[in-house]
Amino acid sequence: MNKEVISLKEVKNFQTRSEEFFPLNWYEEMLNHTPVYFHEETDTWHVFKYEDVQQVLSNYEFFTTEGSRTAISVGANNKEGTAPDKVNLVSVDPPQHRKKRSLFAAAFTPRSLKNWEPRIQRIVTELVEDIQEDSTVDIVQALAGPLPSMVIAELFGVPLKDQSQFKHWVDILFQPYDEENEEEIEQRKQTAAKEYYQYLYPIVVQKRSNPSEDIISDLIRVEVDGETFTDDEIVRSSMLLLGAGVETTSHALANTFYSLLYDDPSLYEELRNDLDLVPNAVEEMLRYRFQISKRDRTVKQDNDLLGPDLKEGDVVVAWMSAANMDKDMFDDPFSLNIHRSNNKKHLTFGKGPHFCLGAPLARLELTFALKTFLQRFSRIEPVESFDLEKSLTESAPGQSLTHLPIKVYK
Repeated sequence: MNKEVISLKEVKNFQTRSEEFFPLNWYEEMLNHTPVYFHEETDTWHVFKYEDVQQVLSNYEFFTTEGSRTAISVGANNKEGTAPDKVNLVSVDPPQHRKKRSLFAAAFTPRSLKNWEPRIQRIVTELVEDIQEDSTVDIVQALAGPLPSMVIAELFGVPLKDQSQFKHWVDILFQPYDEENEEEIEQRKQTAAKEYYQYLYPIVVQKRSNPSEDIISDLIRVEVDGETFTDDEIVRSSMLLLGAGVETTSHALANTFYSLLYDDPSLYEELRNDLDLVPNAVEEMLRYRFQISKRDRTVKQDNDLLGPDLKEGDVVVAWMSAANMDKDMFDDPFSLNIHRSNNKKHLTFGKGPHFCLGAPLARLELTFALKTFLQRFSRIEPVESFDLEKSLTESAPGQSLTHLPIKVYK
């Protein structure tokens, strides 16, 4: 079923890209004054408090993913661009969801992640070593952009030379819809989905005869309660992993460097002097700097769990990034603090049965990238001519950096 896509532009009503890039003032306003808010024009409810967001994401008896409207657009409305029913994780609740997820999860075991570490580290090292010492570099183009697509290409077992093509497909397939040019965007999505499908299908067929140590081969081998994947299902299922494994990680890594340049420049030296702080710094960046993480649910049965009377069929948007700024959960939430003891409780990756399957991989990439960069360069500085407003583009996670020039020193 193709869902109606809800445009949230009117809800957010930001005047500039920069304002949407880091909407702390909006989050603070909503948290303090309208933590549960009804928006008439889109006929949607919005929740911002940590406890309420957690409730909406976790309590599938009252809040379901199986509605006819959504604020998140993924893939395309053609055969190649839709996930097969067997692994449609996005629009199904437990208990059906558990079996579908377990088919995918078989390719993301801790064993797999451990096996991938040397391969991911090699890619990170190559990208960081390609950055010239004592120079100015666009960190989005040199590291944050290519790294996740190179990693997913490696883990899919496809040639690294095709990683830029992967990134191109992801950018289109996860581009938000705009009411003004919805048909044009949908056509581009369908074209990208078809190109991706035609590219990957022969690779899956070849791997069925000659499996190796990669995600595609894992999906070929997996069996849960007698069910396995067909070649067609593997190709279409893998499209879900593209979004989870590329765009969000790229966004998070670019934001981390932005934060080190502009939020607290002293952090870079502190991290360089103590690399053991990096994993906690990654969690704090995910809490503080992943700006517009959100999910929608449909009310399954009338309830007043959030305060107001909600009716069956109502759409509720849970703003996870706002919940990450809730003072009832995080002390001094609007400050960046890499020593925060509970920052791993952030909701950026979701909560409950639909918790992001790619979260461990994202954490691994972000940690490796930051550690390797810190070991190679003694300090970084911003570039005075940088114009944030001109360096942003709309994406699934909100406004994403397209460019971020920095000066790097050995």
